[in-house]
Amino acid sequence: MTKVDAILDHIAIAVDDLKAAKEIYQDMGATFSRTSEIVASEGVETLFAPLDKQAHLELLGPHGESGPLHKFLEKNGPGIHHLCFRVPNIEKKCAELRSKGYQLIYDIPRAGARGVTMNFVHPKSTRGVLIELVQEAKQ
Repeated sequence: MTKVDAILDHIAIAVDDLKAAKEIYQDMGATFSRTSEIVASEGVETLFAPLDKQAHLELLGPHGESGPLHKFLEKNGPGIHHLCFRVPNIEKKCAELRSKGYQLIYDIPRAGARGVTMNFVHPKSTRGVLIELVQEAKQ
C-alpha cells in the first residue's frame, strides 16, 4: 500500500447566484449544509455538500464589492474554480512545492472556510488549474 500525502477535499464551483446554483445541484442529488459560510478575507460565501466520505462540492459565491472571485466571474463566468487537496502539514507542503518552483498565492497559509488552514497554488504553476491546499483544524 502506498502512502497518501494528499486526498481530494473538494471541487469548487464559482457561481454568480448561490441560491440558484444550490437548487441546480440539489436537483442533481447533492445535499448541502443548512447554512453558508462567509470568508470575508477572501470575499466569498461558501456552501458545501458531501460527495462521498471525504470529498465535497463547494459552491463559491461572491461576497462584498470586490475580490478575486469577482474578477474570476467577470473574466470566465460561472464554472469550475479550483480543485482542493487536504494535506497533513500545509507548511511543509508549501515549502516542498516552493522548492520545486511552484508559485503560491500567499506567503503564509491563512484561515479558510470550515476552520481549515489554506493556501493556493497559482495556475501559472499548474498548467492552468488553480489548486487549493488545506490542512484540517487541529483538534
